[in-house]
Amino acid sequence: MAMTTSLKELCSGPNTFMGVPFAQEIGGAQAAVLGIPFDVGTHAFRVGARQGPASIREQSRLMRHWNPEFADFAVAEKLGLIDVGDVRLTPSKTHHAFAQIEAAVGVIVDAGAVPITMGADGSISLPVIRAVGRRHRGLAVIHIDSHTDSALPPGPDEHNAGTQFHYAAVEEWVDTTASWHIGIRGTVFRPGGFTHTGELGYNIVTLNQLLARGIPAVMDDLRQRLDGRPVYLCLDMDAFDPSCAPGVCAPSWGGLSAREGIEMFRRLHGLDVVAIDVNTVSPPHDVNGMSAFLAANMMFEGMMLVAARRFPEEVRRFELA
Repeated sequence: MAMTTSLKELCSGPNTFMGVPFAQEIGGAQAAVLGIPFDVGTHAFRVGARQGPASIREQSRLMRHWNPEFADFAVAEKLGLIDVGDVRLTPSKTHHAFAQIEAAVGVIVDAGAVPITMGADGSISLPVIRAVGRRHRGLAVIHIDSHTDSALPPGPDEHNAGTQFHYAAVEEWVDTTASWHIGIRGTVFRPGGFTHTGELGYNIVTLNQLLARGIPAVMDDLRQRLDGRPVYLCLDMDAFDPSCAPGVCAPSWGGLSAREGIEMFRRLHGLDVVAIDVNTVSPPHDVNGMSAFLAANMMFEGMMLVAARRFPEEVRRFELA
């Protein structure tokens, strides 16, 4: 039997999200995964989110490509999903990194694809929003997190992992009156934690309010309010309880279960999600890759939302009790 001498047949390529093709030309792709290996390096003792993309890619190998209940086809293949690699940057060199991130996301959006970013600490949401908001005016934000991340910065043009939505508002990239911080809970470093967020115009649904009203009621209402608008969907992994997502930068007890987080995404079926951002996985603090695996699963749920919008006849409505 003749043996092949083709390296393409003999060797695997780079480790990509769910094994999708690695490519740096968008072509006909309708969505593209982008790793952002960045953190501002200001956390007192939990620096590690810069390693998030590599860990999420590794754990994404546990993901399967079909969901027979809702999308019985290869969702990634249908979207032409590609993994474009990681943004070239140096962690803690904030302004240079932000410029690089914004440029990379801009290339994806300009090509007509949905950027699915992973990383990184929450600060990277600002350059992602800048790129997406420049091309989708009237952008609405759904930010699922334990913190609003809209704090008043400590000084002019200073950034940390809690100021990104302040800048998104004052730079007018988003419509704050149509934007929500959902699942907010836990302790903070200073008083008046909601005051500035409210002054910026954002809406807040605390975790207690979410559970009192019920996830179906809150998310279905949100879906109706944002129908027809471009939506930036941002998930900070510390929205989840540390029991299912221990490897995050700012854990807080009493958070969402994995089941609840998945349901929240599925209740957004039909919205025009133009960007998905899953962040704050910190591998040095993870346990057996739990947080990274859950992040990969949430990215897949986001992919199904994009597919539901672009191929509505093929994705079943998420009929939930």
